[in-house]
Amino acid sequence: MASSKIVTYAELKAHTTKDSLYVLLHEKVYDVTKFIDEHPGGDEVILAEAGRDATEAFEDVGHSDEARALLKDMLVGDFEKTDEIKTKGPSSLSASHSSAVNTAVQQGSNMMYFVPLAMLGAYFAWRYYSSGSL
Repeated sequence: MASSKIVTYAELKAHTTKDSLYVLLHEKVYDVTKFIDEHPGGDEVILAEAGRDATEAFEDVGHSDEARALLKDMLVGDFEKTDEIKTKGPSSLSASHSSAVNTAVQQGSNMMYFVPLAMLGAYFAWRYYSSGSL
């Protein structure tokens, strides 16, 4: 599709269901309706970003070049540059969901460091006490 079409904020907000889903990335709008069931991260992560700028979430995950190449076939058009997307606050459901996801990711990240360190400490304690060094 040619990117000459201009997609308004109202049009973006109108496509936020699993049956018709638009995502805004880097000021371009993509129709990800057909891809949502194939998304490796599940449909929830895409649905959570529906109707708003998903650029930060998309970049934070670190998508592959193959994933970026898939976007070309889903392009609807350029996003109309208005202040609505900047000034709008996320809905309370999206905000609580995003907050829950961010908290889970942070807790998981903390555990990635704590668990191996705890195991290493336990190993050295076991070696110290089992060697009869006391």
